[in-house]
Amino acid sequence: MNRILVVGGAGYIGSHMVQHLLASGHDVVVVDNLTTGYRDAVVGGELVQMDIGDAAALHNLFAGHRFDAVLHFASFIQVGESVAQPGKYYANNLAATLTLLQAMMQAGVKRFIFSSTAAVYGEPSYVPIDEAHTKRPINPYGRSKWMVEQVLEDFDQAFGLKSVCLRYFNAAGADPAGRLGERHEPETHLIPLILQAASGRRKAVTVFGRDYATPDGTCVRDYIHVSDLVEAHARALKYLEQGGKSAAFNLGNGSGFSVQEVIGTAQRVTGRAIEVVDAPRRPGDPPRLVADATIARKVLGWKPLYPELETILAHAWAWELQWPWGNR
Repeated sequence: MNRILVVGGAGYIGSHMVQHLLASGHDVVVVDNLTTGYRDAVVGGELVQMDIGDAAALHNLFAGHRFDAVLHFASFIQVGESVAQPGKYYANNLAATLTLLQAMMQAGVKRFIFSSTAAVYGEPSYVPIDEAHTKRPINPYGRSKWMVEQVLEDFDQAFGLKSVCLRYFNAAGADPAGRLGERHEPETHLIPLILQAASGRRKAVTVFGRDYATPDGTCVRDYIHVSDLVEAHARALKYLEQGGKSAAFNLGNGSGFSVQEVIGTAQRVTGRAIEVVDAPRRPGDPPRLVADATIARKVLGWKPLYPELETILAHAWAWELQWPWGNR
């Protein structure tokens, strides 16, 4: 059994991670400022409400606990907002993470798993995208994540901090048992937006552009089930425990689904009509973003258990039907 600090453990992916760690017998402490997370999403362990940008609070936390590793999910994630408010993203995603890393070094905690993003690659030069692809993030969100990855390289050189950066493509779905799911406010992700239109919580879903160089003209994205993301983190933790070197891995299914495919599949899964509104392309939306996750499969022994779009949507739909979620 390890004692694991999960930063951002009250959010979407973090809460699923906490549930997995507890089920695996680990001792878990969650740190979350509850700005975007939910207290009732933390299914167990100890919850400490604080901000990781607070150096004094972090010092007290590490003085009172011995942690074997830190898993970091506490980032702002809205691309459009990052363009409008870059300072907010650099303060939280970069500066606060640096404060956390410095507190870890003072406490002697040398294992770190970072929730990164495919946005570090920017506009793809080729698809599927592997880890060797040039890093050219095109917005403050992606740049803030790439900057942290570079900081982690420096901390490895200076202090021996071993880290794994997991570059997500499109996280989706919900806990298969229905205990947890996606709860963003405002919601910006395609699958929950589509399902909200199906359930009646939203009038329609908007399709931005139908003239891309894809089979049906709509953008293609790589969707990965949240439970598969969590499993990759668990394997990354084991990898570091066994002496693995610092590394970065893409996490995706390796197959893409177009916006229109997702809408059509959602209609079949839900058995409901979904109203669609067409709109012009959004700036910076590449036609295809698909992961090459070969290295994660080889090094971590990771393989998605829920690669089918129908399964991802079915689990997310079961969660949507429980709205309003309230306290659990």
